[in-house]
Amino acid sequence: MTLPKQVRLVEMSPRDGLQNEPGSLIATDIKTELINRLAHCGLSHIESASFVSPKWVPQMADAAEVMASIQRQPGVRYAALTPNMKGFENALAAGVDEVAVFAAASESFSLKNINCSIADSLRRFQPVMEAAQEHNIPVRGYVSTVLGCPYEGDIAPQQVAYVASELANMGCHEISLGDTIGTGTPLKAKRMLEAVNTQVPTERLAAHFHDTYGQAIANLFAVLEEGIGVIDASVAGLGGCPYARGASGNVATEDVLYLLEGLGIHTGVNLEPLIATGEWISQQLERPNGSKAGQALAVPSGAANGQEV
Repeated sequence: MTLPKQVRLVEMSPRDGLQNEPGSLIATDIKTELINRLAHCGLSHIESASFVSPKWVPQMADAAEVMASIQRQPGVRYAALTPNMKGFENALAAGVDEVAVFAAASESFSLKNINCSIADSLRRFQPVMEAAQEHNIPVRGYVSTVLGCPYEGDIAPQQVAYVASELANMGCHEISLGDTIGTGTPLKAKRMLEAVNTQVPTERLAAHFHDTYGQAIANLFAVLEEGIGVIDASVAGLGGCPYARGASGNVATEDVLYLLEGLGIHTGVNLEPLIATGEWISQQLERPNGSKAGQALAVPSGAANGQEV
């Protein structure tokens, strides 16, 4: 078994975590406070907003205001999801450090999610890729439903490899492989990664696993054994998928960090303030903390990162 000595955590909670939060709109100052707290925990890559139509994702309607209000820390990459040229232009004006595009490994999911085929979705990204290259903005690519689809069931690993290779060939510097509905198991995860590795090297891949069936940590350990060195996670396990019935949130960043620390893998992230941040945002949203480690190690209410709760 060969594990990486270092793992980069990509924090998803301000975007993937909050975008589908039910109920009233989350205040902009809560979003910016969350991002600021996460940066102070040592997270160096934070997906902070999504520049999409507020008609479809109302919780992200204030993306420009969020990006303008955060207290940017040196060495932190503040990224945003930009599915089309209008989104890219707005993100560029807001001063994002990185943009992201997304495609599905499932034709049915692609049609339900963004109303077009996989091939059409990839074609739509081409202008974004060209504009990003022109402005020296790195692009991250997401592939969803890599370990299962709510409409098609199992997805062939070769299909995941195809979509990942298309995104890599278009110019995405990193491809994040998403188990959108959380149905994956460790052996499935290894087989999927093995197929993708025939097209895209491991050092350009990230794991983005949801915890619907409680398998995310086991799946992450499985792909860590295969050399994955980048993991997407969301503090307090925030997030879900509006097009995947019953899909719970992303794996909690606190739980991933607890695993990595137990394996002696360096991340540069401080667990104690991260747990306090998970408690804080859970209180703000009036919802239970979805992190097992966060619940077990939570400190009493009070200051986190030197800031009043």
